[in-house]
Amino acid sequence: MAARPAVPGAGAGTGTAPGSGPGPGTGAGPPVPLVAHVSACLANADLPREERAVTAALTARGWGRTTYVANDTFAILRAGLPDDGSVQHGIAVVCGAGVNCAGQDGEGGTHRFPALGRLSGDFGGGGGLAEEALWFAARAEDGRGEDTRLAREVPWHYGLTSVYALIEALHLGDLPRARMHEITPILFQVAAAGDPVARALVERQADELVSMVRVGLTRLGLLERATPVFLGGSVAAARHPLLHDHFTRQLAVHAPKAVPEVVTAPPVLGSALLGLDAAGAPEASRARLRAHYA
Repeated sequence: MAARPAVPGAGAGTGTAPGSGPGPGTGAGPPVPLVAHVSACLANADLPREERAVTAALTARGWGRTTYVANDTFAILRAGLPDDGSVQHGIAVVCGAGVNCAGQDGEGGTHRFPALGRLSGDFGGGGGLAEEALWFAARAEDGRGEDTRLAREVPWHYGLTSVYALIEALHLGDLPRARMHEITPILFQVAAAGDPVARALVERQADELVSMVRVGLTRLGLLERATPVFLGGSVAAARHPLLHDHFTRQLAVHAPKAVPEVVTAPPVLGSALLGLDAAGAPEASRARLRAHYA
């Protein structure tokens, strides 16, 4: 989300700044909006109730005359769709820190998931995969589970000699929990080397993404219609061969008319495009915006 255009005619806040006079925070009267419209697609705005709360908070700041807030998955969707309006239906599935999926049928209907992690039935994302990899590594080391190279590669990454030492360091705070995200690339490396446990985790992630897409397509009545499916997020956009290839194979089985495409542009592009749409900006401004983020 941005309150001012990053390039002429673009940005999450779009349109012409209305009039002149004291802006927000001057103490000289009510805030004068800086722009005509603010478009914000934000992570963690996962539920309509949360979107309404953020909308109210941004509106109170007086940055724009109108404000639109959505989850960042909708930004991936808009970034993937063409600007000429020739295709207005599609699905966006995001696998980054977490997982999410949202779609629209082009006629005003949308479908989304709560995307609150295990609380809402989700599996994976970078954070979830790291936890799963450590779980399997711990069980391999203590004898409760199947042997896996994760039990050696994961602690070695942190300069430790055992999973036990890593668990202790994380539990007691010697190693910040935030560094657990470093396990996810190790998982993909071990999976690519053929480790059965790691491969099963990566394939399960791909299956989960396919499941979300299939449900979204079904609920929107798009399963039998050629529909773009946009993959975004740090994990999905990395095109790990095992994850990406398994995803595309399974998608062809469960949704043969879906057309997968990776979106590597940052979500702010989609947010800004939605702002330009709302402002009725000319197509040339969208081209300039895309060129800016290219």
